[in-house]
Amino acid sequence: MDPPAGPSLGGFDFDLLVIGGGSGGLAVAKEAAGLRRKVLILDLAAPSTRGTQRELGGSTFNKDTIRKFLQQASLLGKAIQDSNKYGWRFIDDVSHGWSDLVEAVQGKVKARSLELKRELKSCGVFYLEARGEIVAPHTVEVNKKQSLTAETLVIATGDRPYHLGIPGDKEHCLSSDDLLSLLHPPGRTLVVGGSAEGLECAGFLCGLGYPVTVMLQPDLLEGLDQKMAQKIENHMLVAGVDFICNCSLTKVTEEDHLWQGRLSVTVVSKEGQTKQDDFDTVLLTVGRKACTSGIGLERVGVQFNQDTGRILVNEKDQTSVDYIYAIGSVQHGRPSTTGLSVHAGTLLACRLYGGENTLCDYTNVPAVVLTPLEYAACGLSEEKANLMFGKDNIEVYHNYYWPLEWTLPARNKNSCYVKVICYIPENDRVVGLHIMGPNAGDVLQGFATAMKCGLTKRQLDATVGISPSSAQVSILFLSLFHKNVWILNQKSVPSVFDTY
Repeated sequence: MDPPAGPSLGGFDFDLLVIGGGSGGLAVAKEAAGLRRKVLILDLAAPSTRGTQRELGGSTFNKDTIRKFLQQASLLGKAIQDSNKYGWRFIDDVSHGWSDLVEAVQGKVKARSLELKRELKSCGVFYLEARGEIVAPHTVEVNKKQSLTAETLVIATGDRPYHLGIPGDKEHCLSSDDLLSLLHPPGRTLVVGGSAEGLECAGFLCGLGYPVTVMLQPDLLEGLDQKMAQKIENHMLVAGVDFICNCSLTKVTEEDHLWQGRLSVTVVSKEGQTKQDDFDTVLLTVGRKACTSGIGLERVGVQFNQDTGRILVNEKDQTSVDYIYAIGSVQHGRPSTTGLSVHAGTLLACRLYGGENTLCDYTNVPAVVLTPLEYAACGLSEEKANLMFGKDNIEVYHNYYWPLEWTLPARNKNSCYVKVICYIPENDRVVGLHIMGPNAGDVLQGFATAMKCGLTKRQLDATVGISPSSAQVSILFLSLFHKNVWILNQKSVPSVFDTY
């Protein structure tokens, strides 16, 4: 399909040209088209090193879809175990079919990609599955064949998983993008990396009954609240996930003397000791790098981080070149979620073409880690709050809670946990909120809105909870306890259900 003929409103081929089909790029394109601008999206996402095809929507959109499905698959397995206590009986043994799950999830992702393409067409956005490279000011070359001009460019190419650069990493290891390309069950799996996606994959595989080992390379949930991270690790340990600390993966080989498809991994400890072990699958989750290589940023002077590929932007999402913007996970030093990218892209189009001046607020962005026991957070971690405001100016309220639905199957009382971090000089303003428990992301969403409005601990205490719900027992019952009790006594506390 050739690009449409005819000039844009400003004399260029297009008013707006988006390189990459990330969620933020789709949002800015659709909003700009709705404001009667001529818009083109160029998106040619090359497959992964293992050949996994990438769909329209970008890394965050498709990754979020898959990770939610995988978490649900794991939770359903746990629900089956609990169901006996609720009176359910099964005639036949229950088992999980890996290939059925893979087929269903892949089918849904492809269907959503087709739906996005139809949506772009209905909005009046021109879309080409083609590679775009900036070759001159306001000029993009399409598949090295045709040059197009645009008044404004937006980079929304997303990111990809890192490789370690060790022998065998590309030949024998998978990334999280490749996990569902496996036609056979993953078997005994080594997950390398303590990132959110690493813990999510480990929890999902463990929930389906596969032996899983996590190698924390380098750290556990780096950048998130470390006390919450430790609780997630403890919960996963109890569930059966093994953890290896202070070690590095140095080599992965497929040895002839092992069973067909089995991998031999070489691990070196911090003290220099070498150990070998065998796994069926090795999954790398050690971080992601922006897909900005080879799109011509250097030619026009766009500044970006050489190590991560992420682009430096100002408060308007504008790069060092005034007519080029960047949205989503390609931005340097900013959080990246699907919701945030869509919000930022919509606001960018409104500023460019709608006469508005509202900037995207990149603070207090809620995020969720879809481990089997879900973790959601908004605002500062305890470590960052202490560093930013000083420990004497911070008060931390925290509480274990026991969801009502967990009481019949008698799950662990002291697994679910909530923490509220307050800044004392501003009337105990809530600067960080962390929840670990069922549907934590859904529970947190409304409180994230309140934090945008300057939520204080007193306002939180005055809020009436919905009974029975996890939101009530996790956050709103914090008002029942005096803060000094929690500061002085760090031991496990009774469930609120035990209080009455």
